[in-house]
Amino acid sequence: MLDAIHYDAWILHALIWLPLLGMGHVLLSRPERARLISFGWAAAVFLLSLGLWWSFDPSRTAGGGFDFASSRPWISTWGVNYALGLDGISLFMVLLTTFTMPVAILGAFRYIQKAPRAFYALMLLLETGVVGVFCSLDLFLFYVFFELTLVPMYFIVGVWGGERRVYAAVKFFLYTALGSLLMLVGILYLYFRARGLTGVGSFAYTDLLGVPLTLQEQLWLFGAFALAFAIKVPIFPLHTWLPDAHVEAPTPGSVVLAAVLLKMGTYGFVRFLLPLFPAASQHPTVVAIMLTLGVIGIVYAALVAAVQPDAKKLVAYTSVAHMGFVVIGVFALTVNGLQGGLVVMISHGVSTGALFLLLGMLYERRHTRRIEDFGGLAHSAPWLATAFVITALASIGLPGTSGFVGEFLALLGTFESHRLAAIVAATGVIFAAYYMLPMVQRVFFNALDKPENREVEDLSRREFAVLAPMLALMVWIGVQPEPFLRRMEPSVRHVLERVESQARMTLNDRVDADVSAPADDE
Repeated sequence: MLDAIHYDAWILHALIWLPLLGMGHVLLSRPERARLISFGWAAAVFLLSLGLWWSFDPSRTAGGGFDFASSRPWISTWGVNYALGLDGISLFMVLLTTFTMPVAILGAFRYIQKAPRAFYALMLLLETGVVGVFCSLDLFLFYVFFELTLVPMYFIVGVWGGERRVYAAVKFFLYTALGSLLMLVGILYLYFRARGLTGVGSFAYTDLLGVPLTLQEQLWLFGAFALAFAIKVPIFPLHTWLPDAHVEAPTPGSVVLAAVLLKMGTYGFVRFLLPLFPAASQHPTVVAIMLTLGVIGIVYAALVAAVQPDAKKLVAYTSVAHMGFVVIGVFALTVNGLQGGLVVMISHGVSTGALFLLLGMLYERRHTRRIEDFGGLAHSAPWLATAFVITALASIGLPGTSGFVGEFLALLGTFESHRLAAIVAATGVIFAAYYMLPMVQRVFFNALDKPENREVEDLSRREFAVLAPMLALMVWIGVQPEPFLRRMEPSVRHVLERVESQARMTLNDRVDADVSAPADDE
């Protein structure tokens, strides 16, 4: 069926703009039908995107190319193009986004009662922005989509969130907007640098890859881009907005935030920082800083998570720890490390998204998130307990689950190039068990001594339908990662080869300039 459809460049346009069409449909519908209509559009987009799995050809990306690529002039005066494409890095981010959105919407059916049309319309608008981020091959277009995601997420947290929702929404917006502003300055610098060389300005990703930059320029631009992406990840110590946003956001907002929005930052590292600024990415000081921040994030977030009385805040801090594994995998600058980082991104999106869904289900039943208020729920809700245990084990990184594959490869790749960082980061696996397993025990396996916990309902059919594909994906990646690794490997190798070759050229040019300087003075 889907593999019989001829997938070409049109598919990316459809995946970006169909949710926007669905947004209009939702706004024109009756409030009681908004959730079903939004779910229908999100599910249709996901089913359409599944064909990418079979149609994507990794061989087309081996030399740095893109599959399903297209480019059309948008604002010709400024050199802006509507350019889209996929490689083995962005493919999985698009699929993760289209998979997460219908799951989050279906999981919100009982939670969202206030202004349902506006809420579900914003969810579809958010999907348009995120898919656009992962498909863009023009930096101006990328920036537009990157900023577009701010608007719906701000309102999702600020309108439908908890008691401190306005504070959390404003904090999220200000943090991200500040970083984005610096990135915009960097994008404009690249544009004018390209225009100074060729006489024609361009924001096209492939054009900007060819712009020669000195090491000093690369270091400054790396800093501008890295700050924007580090806030979005978020990396320690820029993470303080995330726990507030997660705790105050409604359940579907937390799911989307954890599953896909954080990945925009780590995706930016791989797509833009490494290829555009290769010499800076390989600079020993830069690598040391990024690895150190990644390792600190892993250990610090795990220790803070272990003392949280609020289950949702505990899971929020696990995101900082998981993203730390992505950071060390990326800046290990090895094939295993980078592939491991990408798999952690996928695994974290699925497992942490599922954890937030499960916590939302518990909140609907008990109207509390305090761990001490639960206990013995495995007796009253055995299927809910089973789903939570499987998801928690995947989050920890138990062998046979998706979390193990990503963390193992990230640590292996880091060990190949920076052994001390890998050894310290490996303690994060132990800390993960230290904060996650006691929570599982206290919520599900302690004594059933509170009367309220005796009446907790087990999973409904709708809830089981939401969780089943996520649980299956955690196990599939854990026992059969090869289809995922095979599709991303050519793109990963090209990124690392470009970093190595271009960094060497930049350093050679710098040496030549230093050698010729005295002769010029004479």
